[in-house]
Amino acid sequence: MSFVFQAEVRSDLGKGASRRLRHADQVPAIVYGAGKEAVSITLDHKKIVLAQEKPEFYESVLTIVINGEEVNVKVKAIQRHPVRYKLVHLDFVRV
Repeated sequence: MSFVFQAEVRSDLGKGASRRLRHADQVPAIVYGAGKEAVSITLDHKKIVLAQEKPEFYESVLTIVINGEEVNVKVKAIQRHPVRYKLVHLDFVRV
């Protein structure tokens, strides 16, 4: 099973900007590794929640489309809210 997610680059960084994204059902994330510069992105919360229910989400290589460019990544870290069933932040590492 392959996972493909559409992402947008974040230019507005920080705690306040991340909170605004979460209220708009977006998840802040970062893509780093492979000798390239880190890229801050946003993803659709609902699509990520549905995908992360499958074990393949954690094991396989995912594809994130950032500005029309496909980037192959693996999930490195997931931060969840301690009480609610919401994702707070995702870290992806390039493969």
